[in-house]
Amino acid sequence: MVACMRLFRCLQGCLLVLLLMPTLAAAQTERIKDLAQVAGVRSNQLVGYGLVVGLDSSGDQTSQVPFTVQSLNNMLKQFGITVPDNVNPQLNNVAAVSVHADLPPFLKPGTRLDVTVNSIGNAKSLRGGSLLMTPLKGADGNVYAIAQGNMVVSGFGVSGQDGSSITVNIPSSGRIPNGATVEREVPSAFLETEYLIFNLHTPNFTTAHRVAEVINQTMGEATARPVDAVSIEVRTPMDPGQRIAYLSELENLELAPGSAPARVIVNSRTGTVVIGSNVQVLPAAVAHGSLSVTISERPEVVQPGPFAGGDTAVVPRTDIEVREEGGRMFLFESGVSLNEIIQAVNQVGAAPGDLVAIMEALKEAGALRAQLIVI
Repeated sequence: MVACMRLFRCLQGCLLVLLLMPTLAAAQTERIKDLAQVAGVRSNQLVGYGLVVGLDSSGDQTSQVPFTVQSLNNMLKQFGITVPDNVNPQLNNVAAVSVHADLPPFLKPGTRLDVTVNSIGNAKSLRGGSLLMTPLKGADGNVYAIAQGNMVVSGFGVSGQDGSSITVNIPSSGRIPNGATVEREVPSAFLETEYLIFNLHTPNFTTAHRVAEVINQTMGEATARPVDAVSIEVRTPMDPGQRIAYLSELENLELAPGSAPARVIVNSRTGTVVIGSNVQVLPAAVAHGSLSVTISERPEVVQPGPFAGGDTAVVPRTDIEVREEGGRMFLFESGVSLNEIIQAVNQVGAAPGDLVAIMEALKEAGALRAQLIVI
């Protein structure tokens, strides 16, 4: 009976392992849409220059920011209002701003966009202001959207007459949800060629080969071919409806991407160290220790003897203590894993700076099988 129960438990364990194996394998796969994007299907940056009005005495000091007055005069001229040359309006409820937005692909005229507005003068706050009609241009100089609307500013600032002030977040920057209307569609070659190019987010020859392989297995031979470590050329239908459905199937195909190269990334400014999972270390012995020097000052008061005629004096006393903590040596066996590296370093209590020194020493000794990159 006992033997039967042991056999049953063993079979249960084997069944659990068999059930977990497909789950683990599936967890390592990724969709093509998460690994690559179609060439030419991208967003475009738009930028414009405009005026924010209606501020509560927190706008530009026009005596120090002359282009705000110039922009206002140019706007008034378009409405038939001419400001005399000898008049220099001193306004504090107007601010010159830059406006920018991202134009996603395939957006048609009439679609709304979110815009970000930033002061470019010396305005203290844009809270409560409204952006006047501002053309947004692309890199080619054409106007693709028009922005206008009331601003949403999360920051604020207050100041007192004695010069003290408190600022929370950034009051000179804000957003206008749905504040721009698309006026021009960006030209796209999406439907002009028989082939489309998938560009990987991270260059990898193995991933490019596997993407082409899984597409050919699903859609038929010679459908896709890798061009280089980034691009995969795919033959697609010319009919727009068929092409959209075809790409919908392609981008949801799953595959196991190629593993990343073995790298150790060191941020020299923050001390952050990132060790890739493929980092391997050849046999090496590492000793780690630290030297601490403690200097303490203990001034002593010296009193003169009776009838000595001397004065009370303070005599400095300095104690210097040098202590070297016992450095412990640990051994890296051949081909140790990332987990073993971390355990060995944690056992000796190495700080991030010490870890960087250990990795650099291993690299110089030829025992670190990885790229050491300092950013």
